[in-house]
Amino acid sequence: MTADGSTHPATGCPTADDALETGTIVLACDRVLFDCDGVLVASTTAGETAWTQWATEHGLEPALVLDGVHGRRSADTVALFLPPERRHDALARIEAIEITGVEQCTPIPGAAALLTGLTGEWAVVTSATRALVGARLKAAGLPQPPVLITGDDVDRGKPAPDGYAEAARRLGVPVHACAIVEDSPTGIRAGRAAGAGHLLGVGETALATAARTVVKDLSGVSWTGDGLRVEWSSLLRPMSTSCSPASQARPRRHSC
Repeated sequence: MTADGSTHPATGCPTADDALETGTIVLACDRVLFDCDGVLVASTTAGETAWTQWATEHGLEPALVLDGVHGRRSADTVALFLPPERRHDALARIEAIEITGVEQCTPIPGAAALLTGLTGEWAVVTSATRALVGARLKAAGLPQPPVLITGDDVDRGKPAPDGYAEAARRLGVPVHACAIVEDSPTGIRAGRAAGAGHLLGVGETALATAARTVVKDLSGVSWTGDGLRVEWSSLLRPMSTSCSPASQARPRRHSC
């Protein structure tokens, strides 16, 4: 498997022929590293509401602030807009607003079933703080991860690869043995820089990223014990556009 998420057929990557026969593809991996927001938890509304309030309180244009918050640590966002002497209190304020609003968070379809099928083979790597991600997972009725890497645990947040590299280390595997599941361009860049074996994008935003496989949500994704099985019906972007089971002609075998 290569750092950009591609794999040659000789190494076991699912091909068009496989997909036509089974209706699924399998992303072979030993561990799965998830982002939280937009991947496991639907928190966009809650997050944008919180940041809009925060921006208004600090005399900032909400649209400008919202443009850069997704996939970025709160501390990094605050630093973009406020001078050093105001950042400590401003960071504490956005944390308080976001935690207050976690009741708006719901699970991404399929997340609960997928996580139930995993045991110790997964981690969450998030730009959020430990308190916030824990509150969001709890509000969404999802389990706490065996390994959690937050924005506070690394020197550099996404799109730097530090969080994913640390998660793989704690799980005892190299990053290239992991599938990374992300929704944002910033997160996909981090996973690609880390050297992920596979990059699985979630949601329409991920269509604008380098993820070769993108699903609408996690409802068609399951754990096989040695990889992620993805139903063709859940795909927004197949690994190869010529691999679609709807193709009339039997396609050639492609790397994914």
